[in-house]
Amino acid sequence: MIFFSLIRRFVPPYKGQMALNIFFNLLSTVLSLFSFAAIIPVLRILFGLTTSDAQPVDMSQVVGLQDTIAALRANMYCALNDQIASRGAGSVLLMLGLFLVVMTGFKCGVAWLANYHMVPIRTGVLRDLRQQLYDKVLSLPIGYFTEARRGDVISRMTNDVGEVEASIMSALDILFKDPIMILVYLITLLVISWQLTVFVLLLMPIAVFLIGRIGRSLKRASKRGQEQNAEILSSIDETLLGLRIVQGFNAQSKLQARFYTLVSAARTTFNRINRRYYLAHPLSEFLGTALIAVILWFGGLLILSDHATIDAATFIYYLVIFYSVINPAKDLSKAAYGVRRGLASLERIDTILNTTSTIVEPAHPKTVRFEKGITFSDLSFRYQPEREVLSDINLEIPKGKTVALVGQSGSGKTTLTDLLPRFYDPQQGAVLLDGTDIREFSTHDLRDLMGLVCQEPILFNDTVYNNITFGVDTTQPAPNSMTWQEAVDQAAKIANAYEFIAQMPEGYNTVIGDRGSRLSGGQRQRLSIARAILKNPPILILDEATSALDSESEHLVQDALEHLMKDRTTLVVAHRLSTIRHADLICVMHEGRIVERGTHEQLYALGGYYTKLVEMQQ
Repeated sequence: MIFFSLIRRFVPPYKGQMALNIFFNLLSTVLSLFSFAAIIPVLRILFGLTTSDAQPVDMSQVVGLQDTIAALRANMYCALNDQIASRGAGSVLLMLGLFLVVMTGFKCGVAWLANYHMVPIRTGVLRDLRQQLYDKVLSLPIGYFTEARRGDVISRMTNDVGEVEASIMSALDILFKDPIMILVYLITLLVISWQLTVFVLLLMPIAVFLIGRIGRSLKRASKRGQEQNAEILSSIDETLLGLRIVQGFNAQSKLQARFYTLVSAARTTFNRINRRYYLAHPLSEFLGTALIAVILWFGGLLILSDHATIDAATFIYYLVIFYSVINPAKDLSKAAYGVRRGLASLERIDTILNTTSTIVEPAHPKTVRFEKGITFSDLSFRYQPEREVLSDINLEIPKGKTVALVGQSGSGKTTLTDLLPRFYDPQQGAVLLDGTDIREFSTHDLRDLMGLVCQEPILFNDTVYNNITFGVDTTQPAPNSMTWQEAVDQAAKIANAYEFIAQMPEGYNTVIGDRGSRLSGGQRQRLSIARAILKNPPILILDEATSALDSESEHLVQDALEHLMKDRTTLVVAHRLSTIRHADLICVMHEGRIVERGTHEQLYALGGYYTKLVEMQQ
């Protein structure tokens, strides 16, 4: 049942290749039977069992399967005797050898065609799984990643997908080939000697039971092994991100001890997994050899009995076919082990794929229009049920105005801005756009209105040009009858980035490194501002965009921000109060509430929270 559920899940898009693969596998098996059939006349010649008194049978007079087989055998023996009489035994042996070589050649060619059509299935399923995972990760809300470890998500997208490809897809490859071979061979064995075949089949459940017992325990161990791999990947990710701190505090020994513990535990788990996995082949080989021994004994009794139903040459042919069943049976048992391992990884992948997003798209989204302003109405929000992060927030942001949020760390400023693009949804109250709840718009249309500049610039290991154009569709015409290059130049100049870009070795085609590592902090921030300028959004969210910069960089970035904020509705989170003195409205937040609001002069005159913040910075 597991195999069939996997086929229903992965294979439907590749029905054509699957049908061709099954057809060529079936043809390959039939051709192998014909090639093996040459063994019987060869053995009869070598053992001197050819009879000169064999008479041909009229096939039109034959009725029934057994009589048909007997008639075909008699006619074959007659033809063989005629050839031996006319050409000699040596020439007939040579012809039979050539027949065996030709049939084997055809069989190998057809087997290659079967594998040829299996390759697109394996690579296609792997591609589909990766795409589904990547699409799901992109669609999940930001809140999911505050709880899930990044290393664990990466492990599921890499290690677990690789395990599925190595085990389950290999098993599907075997499933499309080996059952066909086993079925055709078993039918042939039944035709040759049903008594011997029924006797063998009665012994099969013992082997299946032994192999199944080991396979069930393998799945549990494999799941734990993949979890340990995820822990290792998370540790490596944290180490690389925090290497400056690790070395600065001489904390290498602490991380080494933790990492050594993780890899040692993983080694123990995978020792157990692989030992059980490698037990599949020798166990199936031992059971196969035991079956051969039993067949030799029982087949010998049939040959030596007074009413023999099978002769020696046919019995050897029977053994050849039966031994041909053993290899696919062993592969099938090994595939069962592989599926158990792969299912553990597939369950971890499905945990992501089956995650329900907390950001629900409306069934019939309304058309987004932004003409009046933004309203936070009676809004409350919590990450966890027991603790509110925002309480009773009421705030009006008229179109074209700049509103700044200030306050101590942890007061809820960034959380409030995250509710506007629907990174989270509030538990109570609503965010309104022109009086309409933003949950009635599609997230794509809503976010199309917005540009973000964060405290930590998010750049990609790509060219300067591609980072600036990241938020726009360059396949469409550029605005204001310009080319995209002209629009990028203009955005870079407004963002005070054009000068340092021009000095780069390859200008806009310069690759800036992982997370913009080849640029200074100010340069990275100005590129992110240029990206927002090029998008030209009516709503702008600035989250502490200058807090991590030196004075010179802050001046350049602040100048760029002032150009960016002009004639836009802007929500600013600021620690450096000097950067928001000219905001239309400043809201002071404390423990998730807006405790003061007004202009800089009004708030400073109050002598409250805002005054204390200003005096501390001065």
